[in-house]
Amino acid sequence: MHPILKLLVQRIALSLLLLLAASAMIFIGTQILPGDVAQSILGQSATPEALANLRTELGLNDPPITRYFNWLFSAMQGDLGTALTNGRDIAESLGARLKNTMFLAFWAAVISVPLAIFLGLLAVRYQNRWPDKLISAVTLTSISIPEFLIGYVLMYFISVKMGWFTSVSTIYDSMSLGEKLNAIALPVTVLTLVVLAHMMRMTRAAILNVMQSAYIETAELKGLSMFNIIRKHAFPNAIAPIVNVVMLNLAYLVVGVVVVEVVFVYPGMGQYLVDHVSKRDVPVVQACGLIFAAVYIGLNMIADIVSILANPRLRHPK
Repeated sequence: MHPILKLLVQRIALSLLLLLAASAMIFIGTQILPGDVAQSILGQSATPEALANLRTELGLNDPPITRYFNWLFSAMQGDLGTALTNGRDIAESLGARLKNTMFLAFWAAVISVPLAIFLGLLAVRYQNRWPDKLISAVTLTSISIPEFLIGYVLMYFISVKMGWFTSVSTIYDSMSLGEKLNAIALPVTVLTLVVLAHMMRMTRAAILNVMQSAYIETAELKGLSMFNIIRKHAFPNAIAPIVNVVMLNLAYLVVGVVVVEVVFVYPGMGQYLVDHVSKRDVPVVQACGLIFAAVYIGLNMIADIVSILANPRLRHPK
């Protein structure tokens, strides 16, 4: 088997094993939560007979291993179960929520990824000079402040004081694209500030590492400008580590938006998860956790595959 194909198969197999392990941890975590699911549904006034009947109906009397595999096989077929609090199909409810979360993450990525790469290239171009130091200081400051604090500060000054954007980021299918973008402006800004520093610094570090190569010195001796050296020689050879960090941050944008969605009352998966955690709706918590894990592991797998394909030593083995 070709080395690159072997590595790809290994990465995919490892990702599937990680997803399986994550599903087991999610199931175990929800099962050891204190309290009784049947009691929380029926209330404190429920009779023992009603509680026993509901436990039997929900399969709570089955062995944990049986319940785990029943849940896993159903999830693999697209059946995420029914919400205990309202009886609605979880997959149907999550469809719209996941769409909203992906919409928010997409626009945050559209802004943050090009901006991070541009700032990284700019920092390399003016290494150890004031533009480099200013960019590093601003981005490190933004990543050091918690998301909720950034969100409330932006909400107070930009929404309340200036009145530029709405503080409650509620979107509907009937809204136009412009109305949706106006509604998500503040949460997108918060997410951009959170992931920008990491991507920018990794871009800077990857390019600086390539700049120490012999062919970069050859390009300098040929009289090429620093801008062209970075653009034509350094940046293309630093793509693999940059793609890795971009994918990791894209994964964060999807699975790490819980705090931002709660702050801005955004109708995404994070808000949906928090609402049902407070109600101890175990099937919803399990479904959200599994989807978040699948997205995170999937994006990391894509990053590994891109890194493998971008490695010339693997593409052209001796």
